[in-house]
Amino acid sequence: MSAGTLPIAKFRLGRIVATPNVLQSITEQDILIAIQRHQAGDWGELESTDRKANDRALADNTRILSAYNSGNGIRFWIITEADRSITTVLLPQDY
Repeated sequence: MSAGTLPIAKFRLGRIVATPNVLQSITEQDILIAIQRHQAGDWGELESTDRKANDRALADNTRILSAYNSGNGIRFWIITEADRSITTVLLPQDY
C-alpha cells in the first residue's frame, strides 16, 4: 500500500467503540491505523490458526478478532461482532 492509499474494506465495522483503558493508553493515530488494517483483512499479530479463522469469518459472518501493538508497545485488540453491528477496540485485560 502506497502513501495516501486507503486499504480496501472487506467488511462493515458497524459502530466503533473503545474502552476507557484503550483511550488512555493508545494514541488516536495508532487506533485509526489498526482499524484500517483490521477492516482490510490485516489481522495484525495473530497466529496462523487465528488468521485462518478470521478469513473464514469473512464468509461465515462470524466474529473477527485482530491484535496489534501500539507505537508505545501496548498490545490491543479489535473485535467486530458477527452481525457487524459493532467493533470494539480494547486491551486484553478489558475482555
